[in-house]
Amino acid sequence: HPMWGHALSESTKEWNRQTVHQLKRFLFDQWFAGDTLARAYARFYALETIARMPYFSYLCVLHLFETLGLWRRAHYLKVHFAESWNELHHLLIMEELGGNDQWRDRFVAQHVAMGYFFLVVALYLYNPVHAYHLNQMVEEEAYTTYDGFVTTHGAALEALPAPVTAVRYYTGQDLYLFDAMHFKEDTYLAEPTSPPQQQQRRPRCQTLRDTFENIRDDEQEHVKTMAFFQQDMESVDASTATSSGKEKESTAAVQV
Repeated sequence: HPMWGHALSESTKEWNRQTVHQLKRFLFDQWFAGDTLARAYARFYALETIARMPYFSYLCVLHLFETLGLWRRAHYLKVHFAESWNELHHLLIMEELGGNDQWRDRFVAQHVAMGYFFLVVALYLYNPVHAYHLNQMVEEEAYTTYDGFVTTHGAALEALPAPVTAVRYYTGQDLYLFDAMHFKEDTYLAEPTSPPQQQQRRPRCQTLRDTFENIRDDEQEHVKTMAFFQQDMESVDASTATSSGKEKESTAAVQV
């Protein structure tokens, strides 16, 4: 039986890296060009609309395989849903800042997002390692973009309050999905009786600068998760029946 996840060549990885960088540079940096904060919020609105798509794509394919009785990984579903929830709040923050005010910006973002959704579905069905690596490149680009934005506009952002959505998401009482998004390999691989190893992240969120720094750091968490799942998926046999993974699932699902 063929393996479902196939390791990528260095040339393919470099192609992914350059494709993501160039598309972002020539499409989004040009379309959303401008030195005002308003245009920056519009660009981030578009990027976050698109950034949600891979996690939906993964969930759709994983649900399909589970429904067909081919394969089940509950911990994948949990982490990817938590990631989609995280990206949703990035998007809600940008909408609260007015990033979706212009019809043309919404049109571009939504149509590119739909195309990206189906592309990732196809990639995940063919080789999930490729889908994860492509998204890793997207998240690395997002981290760099947010980091540059904070460096350039830090003083102005420091003088503005954090959006209500950001305060609720990062400092609210229900941080279960926020914590689940912080995937740690040592926790995933730990024995069921082992104490949790991960330290809970509790970011400050009082100013708009805090908000963008938190979003930037979230993107780095996605990068780490994508990198781990590439390694994990390279050893997955797609022909493995659901029953053969049930014992692992019963413990792994509560460890992530």
